Amino acid sequence: MSHLLIVDDDKGTLASLSRAFRLAGYEATVCDKAEHALEMAKTQRFDMILSDVVMPGKDGLSLLADLKSAGISVPVVMISGQANVEMAVRATRLGAVDFLEKPLSTDKLLLTVENVLKITRLEEENRQLRQRVGKHEMVWASDAMRRIMAQIERVGPSTSRVYIQGETGTGKELIARALHERSPRNKEPFVTVNCAAVPPELIESELFGHEKGSFTGASARYIGKFEQAHQGTLFLDEIGDMPLSMQAKLLRVLEEGEIERIGSDRPIAVDVRVLTATHRDIEDLVRKGQFREDLYHRIYVFPLMLPPLRDRMEDIPVLVEHFSNQIALQNSWKPKSFAPEAIEELKRYSWPGNVRELRNVVERLLLLADSEVDQKTAKANLQSSLKETSLAATSAGALAERIATFEREVILAELEQHGYRMTETARALKLERSHLYKKCQQLGIDLRAHRSE
Repeated sequence: MSHLLIVDDDKGTLASLSRAFRLAGYEATVCDKAEHALEMAKTQRFDMILSDVVMPGKDGLSLLADLKSAGISVPVVMISGQANVEMAVRATRLGAVDFLEKPLSTDKLLLTVENVLKITRLEEENRQLRQRVGKHEMVWASDAMRRIMAQIERVGPSTSRVYIQGETGTGKELIARALHERSPRNKEPFVTVNCAAVPPELIESELFGHEKGSFTGASARYIGKFEQAHQGTLFLDEIGDMPLSMQAKLLRVLEEGEIERIGSDRPIAVDVRVLTATHRDIEDLVRKGQFREDLYHRIYVFPLMLPPLRDRMEDIPVLVEHFSNQIALQNSWKPKSFAPEAIEELKRYSWPGNVRELRNVVERLLLLADSEVDQKTAKANLQSSLKETSLAATSAGALAERIATFEREVILAELEQHGYRMTETARALKLERSHLYKKCQQLGIDLRAHRSE
């Protein structure tokens, strides 16, 4: 139900308009002073404001200017019994979407409101559609991702909180968007916050917003992500990196459904479905006292564990085709194909950066290839990527070497126990067979002398 705010100093007008709107199925709130209307618009959500122009004290045009200055982007229709061309032009320049003359025709007024609300909804839908098309499309061919998508279809339409865990680059935000798209909230905003990317001193303002002058540098009022996501979905990525002090405040919001902007003592009700994600082991963080156990139980309602790309190599051909078409379209390039041998080369790589790394490699290969991407070009670029990964891991030093030595000993022991039968060994180690082959290759385990399958 759309919520309208009616501002007029005439009590009879307020009564008749509010009655007409309620009969038409709208929620209507009335106010007889522009000053009060501004305060109400700061603390409540309205889909539209109808305001008289001439009122004692602050007039309707001043209200319009104040709303614009405060960053409140609700559509406003101005009404006046003393209308002239100059007044209408000024109102339009200040952002009014329409200007009506008194006496008002109820039918014309209702039609105006209906059209304004419809245009506002269409603009928002188009904005969200432009964000989603191509960029957020998901493709897969593996059984592992098919199981994930089946879970999304099941939990998406619910109001349940979903916790998404997966390595960096596995597509956690895409999964969150897929959940939003399948929910009844899919016409409302999908808002994301990367908790690891926001400085600790700014995370509260980012989530809850702040009032002008509430702290040094707060030069204007800011609407936080919770308010931006009202009636929609808020995705808190890398929640494992959220400071403990902020975790306590987030817990209170999840429990009470209210936020307070910094610098304000007025609670604001928010209706938001919260989805969370991290690449870290959140249960380990709880054990170490780095993540609140009570918040963990609030967000860990339905866990989704995303497999790394090395465990779903069947997805590589369809992902390569998808990224190739997407990148070519974005850059107005002629589409290029990948030779089957190049695809096989890509499937032999372990992809420590997962799907994000694959997309970067595909873009690099498209830049280098004249027509078709061949095996030689693919192999050369994967070796380059492997060197970059190795350099990044150098800081781990002796620890990395010890881990590799331990992994090699464990895998060799299991291989010997199972007569070097890869399927049985992979099952015992709870690994995908393809992942075990890659591990053996990385750790220098020669399987050729023992090849039995």
